[in-house]
Amino acid sequence: MADQPEGFKWFGEGFDGFPKILPDDCVQYMVYIIDSKLNVFNVREQLRKVQAAANALCKDLLKDFIWQRDGFGLDTVHQKGKHTSIPSPPCLTSEGHSFLQGRSNFGDSVEDEWLVVYLLRELSRQFPQCWVRIVDSDGEFLLIEAADALPRWLNPEVADNRVWINSGKLLIVPKAQADGHGRVKALKLDDALTFIQHRASDFLHLPLLESEAFYRLQKYPGQIKNSVHHALITIPRKLAYVLHETAAYISPAVEAFYLRDPIALRPLQARDSSQLLFPPEDFVSVSVKFTKVGYAQLKGQDFQTPMSWAGHVAKAHTMQGQNGRETGMKITCGFEMLLSDPQNIDKKSVREIKLLLEDLDAGEERLPSDDDISKWEYTQDDESWLDINFEDFDKELSGRGDQIPLRQSAGFGDRTTQDSLRKMVARFQKLLNDDAGSAEDAEDLDDMDKDVDSDSADGTASRDGQSEDGEKETHFDEDRFASMTRDMMGLAPSTGLDTATNGVNDAHPAVIVEENDAIPDEGEEMRKVMDGMEAELRQAGALSLDPPTTDKTVCGNDS
Repeated sequence: MADQPEGFKWFGEGFDGFPKILPDDCVQYMVYIIDSKLNVFNVREQLRKVQAAANALCKDLLKDFIWQRDGFGLDTVHQKGKHTSIPSPPCLTSEGHSFLQGRSNFGDSVEDEWLVVYLLRELSRQFPQCWVRIVDSDGEFLLIEAADALPRWLNPEVADNRVWINSGKLLIVPKAQADGHGRVKALKLDDALTFIQHRASDFLHLPLLESEAFYRLQKYPGQIKNSVHHALITIPRKLAYVLHETAAYISPAVEAFYLRDPIALRPLQARDSSQLLFPPEDFVSVSVKFTKVGYAQLKGQDFQTPMSWAGHVAKAHTMQGQNGRETGMKITCGFEMLLSDPQNIDKKSVREIKLLLEDLDAGEERLPSDDDISKWEYTQDDESWLDINFEDFDKELSGRGDQIPLRQSAGFGDRTTQDSLRKMVARFQKLLNDDAGSAEDAEDLDDMDKDVDSDSADGTASRDGQSEDGEKETHFDEDRFASMTRDMMGLAPSTGLDTATNGVNDAHPAVIVEENDAIPDEGEEMRKVMDGMEAELRQAGALSLDPPTTDKTVCGNDS
């Protein structure tokens, strides 16, 4: 009991439950309505309006969009409150408060996560009383994105519940007065909501931090259309019917193919293809919509033709036609594995696809005819974004991307990839080239790993050798470093002339020649050291080409 952590409560003392950790590749978001003029019922009414606006926004912007895994959605949550001595507004009573919450698994498509951020920012612009909080499995990822612009005190230990989006702006709850030990206290969610209610005007709005955190949102809403790829593929007619009903079914099928294992492949190894849900017969060529991530996953994997498809992937007259047949085989096998694997039985997409197939078998629906398919939209996008020119890539990494002519750089991914890489390289070069700020930048990196008790209570120096922020100043002694280097290399100690010449380098260039005449030749000193080492090695027999034969026992595997 003596070692009980601060703030820990046993089951009889109001235990709040174990900390909840988001799964990997998940983003969670909460929307609160905070207005002192609204009671609980008014808040719930406003939340319903926000939900309706979110649905309308998705319908308008995401009409042709496909999510990699989970989509965007907001559900109403009523959370029971806790009795507290802090006065609560009518919308945050001790009886509880209502808010909207959602969780999306974006899988390998990070762009889906940023699309969620974009939608929430647009909602906050429509409803000024909306306060949005969004985190992922890494925590406050908006602060991670803006790491170059963070205040010193805002480290991971105290960042939780401090980042909010309101009226399209990124706002930070400032640090409160530190405790007696100079530590910046972590912020609880209830305290953050109370701060919004009573001290919203005290929020920190840092334009540089906001521009860095929202940098990826500059390409929206145009990026929504650019993240989709259309391809012409050859698939069974039954599968064409399923995809025509709902294009979003393509994502779980691609994932089933991409993450396949030997057990999932068993249905495809049977010689009799009549037992398959989508047997390789009655092929049609249709235009199918993919996410770019999913299409790259599909194209990037080698896949041996399964036994049930042997002889059905005939050679096409053109390379484009052959690619369409192979891609069609992969996606058809992906659907087969998706529907046959028992672990997918509870997925919404699997249940819906099986209902469509049952309607076909019962005769309630019919397969599309060739005339019907000819009326469908046919779109085939350029696949050059899949190609990477490694010379251009090397120039980007070396910081010379701006020297690449536009007509020559088109083969290096897409414009979004180039911009992101250039921004990353620019940040790295800034750290390396900024001599004046390099030590400070290195300290900033170390600060992220320090405990919160390293911060000063009032931001002033508390002991000698510290800056105003309570951080120890960094000094680099060039003479001592040179002396240590000479000692390690076995060179003669410095005569002090190096410092003298450095001091007159610009004002008296002629003196340099005269002074250098008195400086011992460092090359000669190095050769003497090397000759001495060689003599010692020869005396020890280390350089003998015919060493004496000795019996040795070698431990290891017999060859």
